[in-house]
Amino acid sequence: MGEDFRILVDTVENGVRHVTAAPSSLVCSKLIDFDLVDGKIHNLRYLGGCNGNLQALGALLEGADTGFALERLSGINCSGRGTSCSDQFARVLRTVLSKPVTK
Repeated sequence: MGEDFRILVDTVENGVRHVTAAPSSLVCSKLIDFDLVDGKIHNLRYLGGCNGNLQALGALLEGADTGFALERLSGINCSGRGTSCSDQFARVLRTVLSKPVTK
């Protein structure tokens, strides 16, 4: 499956990298929004999707290292779609970490 998510916002202000992405149309969530500070995830929020589960994911990953999230979430498949809301976060995160910030 190709990467059909889109990074809508990728900025840095006061040492906080803020990212907003539109995930694949194969998943239920419509937006993924998070901050990165010193290689740690903060304020992970989803718009749409399974609200309780995605709030739990954000709570569990608050302050977590990006490597931990990539290791745990990459490849999670929801209902045979080949991806999931959590896998989409991992894909977005991997892409963001591989490129410099646009200002």
